[in-house]
Amino acid sequence: MTLNEYRNRIDAALAEYFTLSEDYPQARLAEAMRYSLLAGGKRIRPMLVLEFCRIAGGDVEAALPVACAIEMLHTYSLIHDDLPCMDNDDLRRGRPTNHVVYGECTAVLAGDTLQAEAFGTILRCDLPAERKAACAEILAGAVGLDGMCGGQYLDMSWEGRKLTEQELTEINSRKTGALLVAACQMGVAAAGGSRLMLDTAGHFGAALGMAFQIRDDMLDVLSTAEELGKPIGSDSQENKNTYMVLMGEEGCRQTVARLTDFAKNILGEAFDDTAFLCALADSLADRKN
Repeated sequence: MTLNEYRNRIDAALAEYFTLSEDYPQARLAEAMRYSLLAGGKRIRPMLVLEFCRIAGGDVEAALPVACAIEMLHTYSLIHDDLPCMDNDDLRRGRPTNHVVYGECTAVLAGDTLQAEAFGTILRCDLPAERKAACAEILAGAVGLDGMCGGQYLDMSWEGRKLTEQELTEINSRKTGALLVAACQMGVAAAGGSRLMLDTAGHFGAALGMAFQIRDDMLDVLSTAEELGKPIGSDSQENKNTYMVLMGEEGCRQTVARLTDFAKNILGEAFDDTAFLCALADSLADRKN
């Protein structure tokens, strides 16, 4: 399956969620959830779920709710990241952010509800019970105290002081990397794959996540607002610690290339059909938005 075929399949599935009619009293909350959930994006995380499920020998169609669930979770994180108390962004993917359109209270609740519905979507799907439980456990670990939320806390609490590369990695391996690792491993879990497959998927996701974050830091300096769909230069304006500050542009390019090569090579330890994931890793390393 191609990138576009995966993306179209995921988008069509996501469009089926939270379709309340206007006479429901909480219809505007559902509208706010769909506003951000259906705003586009690369759909990398659900794509990883489906592809790892496929190469682990699973049923991609049966894993589609799991793929949708991780995109719900990711969308919740973006809504909350954009809030005035966090990054205070007014633009996301070329559109006004959720709180700008719906207000802060509704935006907070839209994120909260998407997080809850992500786990509900996994637990209500038709996979065997042990596979659903494994997917939900992986996702919970990726989001919680030692995952994405913990990384966001470190990012905020360490603002205003110069960080070492190790400290910056402590933040980003949780804030960005944990959910990408989870996507890879949830695909294997949905297929009932082996321990070796789970470990290999985790190593791939960790390397991909680090390369993704470094490329993000580069784009905040080198890209344009039109290409990114959001303001650029915010990292430097807010004196944030970034890999561009620590490594410089050339150092970042070399590190992204090294991590991408590692991610592609590690796949061969457990999987045979890796062409799609290798091409995806290459495309993310050179992305413009």
